[in-house]
Amino acid sequence: MLLTAAPAAAVASAPPADDSSFVRQAHRRIVFQLDQRFSILNGKIVGINGVKGGVEWRGRWRAGVGVYRLSGGVPTRIAQPEGTPPGTRDEVRFRYLAGYGEYVFIGNPRWELSTPLQLGAGSYYTKYYFPDGGVRRTKSQVLFLLEPSVGAHYRIFRWIGVGAGVGYRQVWAAGKQPEDEMSGIIFFGRVKLFLGDLIKVARGHERLFSQHGLKPEE
Repeated sequence: MLLTAAPAAAVASAPPADDSSFVRQAHRRIVFQLDQRFSILNGKIVGINGVKGGVEWRGRWRAGVGVYRLSGGVPTRIAQPEGTPPGTRDEVRFRYLAGYGEYVFIGNPRWELSTPLQLGAGSYYTKYYFPDGGVRRTKSQVLFLLEPSVGAHYRIFRWIGVGAGVGYRQVWAAGKQPEDEMSGIIFFGRVKLFLGDLIKVARGHERLFSQHGLKPEE
C-alpha cells in the first residue's frame, strides 16, 4: 500500500482508517428511489407505490420529496351510509406527497443503516361497490401523515443499491373516515439509483458493473 505524507492539521482532523461506522463524502449526490411500501391494514396486506428523489450531503444527510399511491383499496370497518344495499363492499383509497429527511448513523461505501422520516399530506376517499355492479365514490378528503422508520441498503454496484426497512405510518384525517383505517406498521423495499455516481462512471468511461469505489481500501 502506498503511503503519502499529509499536513499535520489534516492528519488531526481525519477519521481513523479502520473506522467503518462513518460515511464521508465531500460532495453532494443526487439520489433517486423506487420506494415500494407495504402495510397490514384491517387484516389486508396493501402496497403503496412510490417514487422519490433528493440530494445527499457528505454521505450523512439526505432530503427530498416523494409521491405515493395506494395500489389497492383498504376494506373498512365503519358502518355504511343509511340506505346502502346489503352486500355492498367498501374500500378506502389514498395518495400523498411527502417530504423526507434521512440520517445515516452507521455504514461504509458498501452498506449503511439510516433513520428516514417522512412528513406528508394527501387525499383519501371511500369507494362503494354495490351488488348490482354499480360503483360510487365519496368526495376526496384531506389527510396528513408522519412516517418514522429505520432502513438499510446495500450497494450492488457504485451507482445502484437495494434496501429494506420497517416503520410506522400515523395518519390524521380531516373527514369522517377513522384514522386507523390508514395508520399502521409499514415495511418497505427499495431500489436506489445514485445519479451522480452513474454520471461519473459514464464520463470516466468506467466499467458499468465494476466494484470500483466499494472496497475498503478505496
